[in-house]
Amino acid sequence: MRVALLGPVRAQADDGTPIDIGGPRLRMLLARLALDPGRAVGTGALIDGLWGADPPADAANALQSLVSRLRRALGRAGAITSGSGGYTLDADVDAQRFEELAARGRRELAAGRPGEAAAVLGEALALWRGGALADVLDAPFAQAPVARLNDLRIAAVEDRFEAELALGRHAEVLADLDAAGQAHPLRERLASLRMRALAASGRQADALAVFERIRATLAEELGVDPSAELRDAHLKVLRGEVAPPRAEPALPVRLTSFVGRERELDQVARALSASRLVTLVGPGGAGKTRLATEAAERHPARAWFVALAGVRDADDVPGAILGALGPLDLRTTSAPKLPVDAMSQIVALLDGGDAVLVLDNCEHVVDTVADVAFQLLARVPGLRILATSREPLAITGEALCQVGPLAVAEAVRLFTERAVAVRPGFVLDESTSDAVAEICRSLDGMPLALELAAARLRSMTADQIARRLDDRFRLLSSGSRTAMPRQRTLRAVVEWSWDLLEKPERILARRLSVFAGGATVAAAEAVCADELLPAEDVLYVLGSLVEKSIVDAVSTGAEPRYRMLETIRAYGAERLAESGERDDVVRRFTGFFADLAEGNEPKLRGHEQVRAIETFGAEHDNIVAAVRRALDDEDAGTAARLVLATLWYWVIRGFHAEPVPLLGEVLRHDGLPDHAHVCLTVMHALMTSQPIVRRDDLPELADECLRTGAVRRYPMLALALPMTCFLGGHRDLAEREVRRVLAGSDPWAIACASWAESFMADQDGDLDRSGRARDRGLAGFRECGDRWGTSMTVAMQAEAHSLRGNHSAAIAGFAEGLRMARELSSADDVVQQLARLAEEKFRAGDAEAAWHDVAEAERLVTDKVDRRAMVALRKFELARRCGELDVARAEHAWLAANAARVPFPIDMAAELVAITGASLLVTEGRAAEAWPLLANPLRSASERKDLPDVAKTTAVIARVYHAEGDAERAAWALGLSEAIRGVFDSGDPELRAVIADLREKLGADAYDEAYQRGARLTSAQAMAAIGAAVAERAG
Repeated sequence: MRVALLGPVRAQADDGTPIDIGGPRLRMLLARLALDPGRAVGTGALIDGLWGADPPADAANALQSLVSRLRRALGRAGAITSGSGGYTLDADVDAQRFEELAARGRRELAAGRPGEAAAVLGEALALWRGGALADVLDAPFAQAPVARLNDLRIAAVEDRFEAELALGRHAEVLADLDAAGQAHPLRERLASLRMRALAASGRQADALAVFERIRATLAEELGVDPSAELRDAHLKVLRGEVAPPRAEPALPVRLTSFVGRERELDQVARALSASRLVTLVGPGGAGKTRLATEAAERHPARAWFVALAGVRDADDVPGAILGALGPLDLRTTSAPKLPVDAMSQIVALLDGGDAVLVLDNCEHVVDTVADVAFQLLARVPGLRILATSREPLAITGEALCQVGPLAVAEAVRLFTERAVAVRPGFVLDESTSDAVAEICRSLDGMPLALELAAARLRSMTADQIARRLDDRFRLLSSGSRTAMPRQRTLRAVVEWSWDLLEKPERILARRLSVFAGGATVAAAEAVCADELLPAEDVLYVLGSLVEKSIVDAVSTGAEPRYRMLETIRAYGAERLAESGERDDVVRRFTGFFADLAEGNEPKLRGHEQVRAIETFGAEHDNIVAAVRRALDDEDAGTAARLVLATLWYWVIRGFHAEPVPLLGEVLRHDGLPDHAHVCLTVMHALMTSQPIVRRDDLPELADECLRTGAVRRYPMLALALPMTCFLGGHRDLAEREVRRVLAGSDPWAIACASWAESFMADQDGDLDRSGRARDRGLAGFRECGDRWGTSMTVAMQAEAHSLRGNHSAAIAGFAEGLRMARELSSADDVVQQLARLAEEKFRAGDAEAAWHDVAEAERLVTDKVDRRAMVALRKFELARRCGELDVARAEHAWLAANAARVPFPIDMAAELVAITGASLLVTEGRAAEAWPLLANPLRSASERKDLPDVAKTTAVIARVYHAEGDAERAAWALGLSEAIRGVFDSGDPELRAVIADLREKLGADAYDEAYQRGARLTSAQAMAAIGAAVAERAG
């Protein structure tokens, strides 16, 4: 038997049947016994508790009579035993369960497991249905336990807020924190939590105002000052020490309680501890997604959720995983961003500790998911995968957990809770219990079916629902005998719910099924409206569909997006096909998103760039779905429009895994306009370069871009075409394209061509030309309002200032890049800019500031291996130069151990490990051991004509010569570094110290002669000379 005290006093049998307790005195007795479940309550305590100072004349007999009446009311469901110590109630009591969960949540919080704590505390607080003992507050015993339970409740609320803040969910809990603070104006811990949440959300002034209000309230009402904890929180806000929320692993937000499934949760937990791949297998609507989410939330590792329901093509699976894992990538570098294998990016994002990846709805792409899962498990040792599917992935090591119907009692409880949510007056009693039990049995206890059925209580009784469901099942029993029975049952629920819709609702619902990523009102109006459904009616019909649980309204900050459950969306797609409307709706769908993408594409190059990026991000699933639908319908023209309009967004985001196959597929279709075909070909060539474009027809492609007018239609070619030609070895074509664009009038295109010119001039060592072009490009990007272009160019400019020793200008440039990265909320860019800023501050002589920036960057690393690598490189260099060699060795060891996991193109990670290793050996006095490490990075950097990297390696070689006492060769090598790059790194204090020592040992004239012997060579001659010298020494 279950007894509820957290609200009106209620009792239920084990099967969920409510028990009519009787009058108030019986409820008081039940409540008093339930406050001490399983323990004897003495007769004296019961008499005092029930009657207080005014007991009846024969109180003992009156009590015995009440106990007898309560036993009859409870029947066989309850057990009240009597003994010498008094009366004992054997029951499950929600108040006891609440205390256990609240204590467990606090332990999890103290142990540093905020995710587990938040889940447990949320479950505890969900047990409350109102005020404790709400209908027996007049009982003499009630005051003390009610006060105690209320104190425990608010403490649990505070613990849950603490856990949510630890998870970075400041924005999500602010409204609840404000409400709790208003309800409890003297709770100092609540005030402290509100201040932290507000400050972390960037609202420092509001946070300080909270402190002032509670300080005044405490003084006025209690005559006391704020506690030490509250004063400390106030001080941290004043100092700006409250960190903003970090990007955290993400699971879907649960808006309803989780009912039952304790056995399945334990089974999944055991399976995840024993196996690295666990698949929840069962029919649609069984609750696999929710069970997986709850299991992942309770697991101590980081967890991400990947929704595969919207993936129509198996090749899009890696892209979907990247979309769930990857942050906005606006990384600023001085070289063009090179594509990285999708699986390598996923590995980098997941690696760095224990992790759980939830792959949801795998059945329609099961073969690809199986392959991806197998690779990820092999490459990420700390990863566990929790999949949901209608069939197993069928790979070695997979553990299966069957997810079937809810038990009868759990099904009744689920239906009842959802019923109360949609119809607050609903009560499970004698008038409804039979109908509810019939509904649960008829629907096989399937959660989705039960929730849809409960939603109908807005307009029907439980008895009406039960009768209608029975009719619907008989109708569908004559359907396809090849379908699984549970598929027929789920279809019965969906079809029954669908048939309850009015005609306009059915029209809109089936048309909404084309949206893979949900729809805004504007999109729904454009795609779904016609003479049968006027555009002005769409918003109101959407509201009806939300009310009837056919569509969910998801808040996105501005306006809601309307999404369908995937099962209902699939059913709607069938109805759309049957209606004969599919072709028209799909045509409007693809046309709408082609227009939307084309309308936002120019904004990616101007002052509205951030907003355009947000629009493309929100509609990305729909845009990709539109491309796929256009290709399925052989509408290559619309597919090309969509891809061409989205390409620059993909470039800015650093996406390659998803667009490259789409580009290839569009290019395989005939009938594309010549200008579209050649632009897509150039972009495909550039996006698949690693890092050299390998095509023999680049001259023909460049001419075709001019002949067809593609260079005028597609501004992206202002950067893509010269860079493709340059990386393909056609420098003359690249220069021609730069000159052509510079002669035009488009300021953004001129800025792009200037960037390309600067990049190519850098490779030639012509730094004067590079500087002029870079300044021109930066001015152009700033004028256009292109933050991405500005950030790329600012980084190049700051590096040029650094080489010349102009540290203040370099620091200002990197600081601007840091501000821009923070403005764009790009954590990767923030880490990179902090690391680069730290290096420049050290070069300027401010080691303390450098270490401070490295520490800040280190706090942002989280579990991202690429961020960790950026920080490790800077921390290594700082530690080596500061003489903290143990720290330097530790960072180098991490780089060496993790080089294969760092998502750098080709072999650049291995090069960095070798060069930093050689540099460390020189510092340790083991210069002779450095030579074998230098040959490979020098050769590979030379082969790809990466002059800055060759020059940096040559500078390390100069230090090796210097450490070995070969002063003349050291000076010669320093001169070679200038010849290779076109400028000597005058900003490096370590090299300046080497030069000073060489001048002292050789004399100024001899040093200058040796230096010029290297510096007067051409870049190619210098690279050949240093290569030969290293080959000779390396053996």
